[in-house]
Amino acid sequence: MLLATVRASAWLIVTPPFANPMVSPRIKALLALAIALAVTPRLHDQAPPLEWAALVSSAAQQVVVGAGLGFITSLYFTAFQMAGDLLDMFGGFQVAMQYDPMANTQTAVFGRFYNLLAVTLLFATDGHALVIRGFTASYDAIPLTGLLSLSRLGEVLTTGIGEMFLASLQIAGPLIAVLFCADVALGLLTRVAPALNAFSLGFPAKILLTVMLAGIAIGILPEMVGEVVDRAVEAVMAVVRT
Repeated sequence: MLLATVRASAWLIVTPPFANPMVSPRIKALLALAIALAVTPRLHDQAPPLEWAALVSSAAQQVVVGAGLGFITSLYFTAFQMAGDLLDMFGGFQVAMQYDPMANTQTAVFGRFYNLLAVTLLFATDGHALVIRGFTASYDAIPLTGLLSLSRLGEVLTTGIGEMFLASLQIAGPLIAVLFCADVALGLLTRVAPALNAFSLGFPAKILLTVMLAGIAIGILPEMVGEVVDRAVEAVMAVVRT
């Protein structure tokens, strides 16, 4: 149970939404213990020898396994914040950079909004239960004395980075295309009527357009959250099955 708790703790520190700094360490510890209690009955034949060297070595291995699986999951969920950052950059909200305690980084308006909305939808659709279920499968595939396949982990991370960029473009791509067309239209208007100074009106116009388009496109986010959860679980299962 101790070794199972170590793996679960390392996973919870890295994987979203539990890695959020606003989640209390006590909650993380209790959740790690709950996961360990659920899987301990089927781990009796995996216990290492009761020696300090073997226990310390196995505990270090559990940290590597838990952190590796958690990083795979977090890689996919970064797509939502990246999509928000793209909207901030093309919509003119990049000037409103502030510290986001949920992401523990400097983000702008839509970066924080998409991150918060993705976490809310994850819990509302029970996606967090699916993520936890995918992680618990690692105890059967990777014993307490085993390690991740580093070659397979590298392949999954490489694929995951590409899918992360693809998912962020799927979320923000249509809005970026419209904003780009708006920039082109403002440029043409400036060439046709230089005295109008269209770019002085471009900043508030793009902000209004971004807010309107984001409100229209918000309906696709629940479906995207479900798709990202499925991809993240499939990536974790692809690692633990090898």
